[in-house]
Amino acid sequence: MNLANFETMDPVMLMSIVNMKLRDDFGGNLDELTRFFDISKSALIDKLAQAGFDFLPEAGQFR
Repeated sequence: MNLANFETMDPVMLMSIVNMKLRDDFGGNLDELTRFFDISKSALIDKLAQAGFDFLPEAGQFR
């Protein structure tokens, strides 16, 4: 799944995909995920925050 179009994705689906990728491929490291997909970390966080999801570094996921 390519996250290049994350800005137009449904936020609940986006959160689910990002959390799956964080868990399965990036060990909860959001910096690595955003670097790998070449997307803006702050834009991703803002998009999910608008839907009520916050990134919890200690859990390595959005909730």
